[in-house]
Amino acid sequence: MPRWAIYTIFAAGGLLILLCCLCVCIKCCCKGKKKKKKNEQIDLKAVNGKTTTALVQPDVADVDYGSTKKQRGKLLYSLEYDGPLSELKLGIKQASSLMAMDLGGTSDPYVRVYILPEKSKTYETKVFRSTLNPVFNEQFTFQLPKSTLTKSTAVMKVFDFNRFSKHEIIGEIRVQLCNVDWNHIIEEWQELEAPAKFEEENLGEICFSLRYVPSASKLTVVILEAKNLKSMDVGGSSDPYVKMQLALDKRKWKKKKTSIKKKTLNPYFNESFVFDVSLDQIQRVNLVVSVWDHDAVTRNDPIGKIYLGCDATGNQLRHWADMLSNPRRPVAQWHSLLSAEQVNSTLTLKKKIPIPSKMKESAQQWYPK
Repeated sequence: MPRWAIYTIFAAGGLLILLCCLCVCIKCCCKGKKKKKKNEQIDLKAVNGKTTTALVQPDVADVDYGSTKKQRGKLLYSLEYDGPLSELKLGIKQASSLMAMDLGGTSDPYVRVYILPEKSKTYETKVFRSTLNPVFNEQFTFQLPKSTLTKSTAVMKVFDFNRFSKHEIIGEIRVQLCNVDWNHIIEEWQELEAPAKFEEENLGEICFSLRYVPSASKLTVVILEAKNLKSMDVGGSSDPYVKMQLALDKRKWKKKKTSIKKKTLNPYFNESFVFDVSLDQIQRVNLVVSVWDHDAVTRNDPIGKIYLGCDATGNQLRHWADMLSNPRRPVAQWHSLLSAEQVNSTLTLKKKIPIPSKMKESAQQWYPK
């Protein structure tokens, strides 16, 4: 072999040996580091749960999270119940650190008080000008039998007075009277909360049956009866009737109504109504059932309403689903009425659908053959 070839072989062999030594050294170093880490690890299983939390999470008091909750202020109120007289005395003492509602950094506060679910009487305190710390010292008396005391809620709403616009609510307090110890007079400060979206009123219940026949494209609604309706007239009664409205794709479509029942809160109707609804439309239809108080002189007032359909919830959705899963069979169910405001905000209906037949008739009138 030539001499240069021998030198090349030796050089390659030396390079291989050097690379092998380098790999062995790197591997040994890595093992040493892993052993060191294992020795430094804490056995978290042996540590108490509270201690573990303290190790990995700082105390809440040490962290400035920045509260997103609005500070609306506080209200000092008092509660006293006189059993023999069936009287609830609700005192509005004072408020502190109220939220500023006016441009000058102040408010013109007053307090409105009432008892739910009856809401038979509503009282208001005097208005205090340009202050966030008003002292009211006013007391209001409600006639409340002991039987309904535990089912009632005292509501105190603090408003900012505006002469030429809507009064803005600063906050409210709701006290469940079933949780109050009536052995002594209650007097306490409480933080104002954001106002409830809807009042928890007992508006009554309605019972009706639904029946759908796909082959005939017929939806039958039988309004059976209602009970414990809210009284709307001065004499503590109502003149109720029921409206039914079909909405297709959230547009007002068809409507019918029952007869009027005079001076009753528990009317019995047993009236049947039939709507033409195809199988394709029944999946896109909402049925709105509302109870109204008839008034011969002034405008009729809504007592309560509900809506059913594929996009409804709770008992309403269950009733609708039972009807669809049991074709040709009437399915009856009781429903608790909700406020018209609550249903209208959930089911935002658009303008009425134009009826093709009427459009055709009007076109023939304008453009005769």
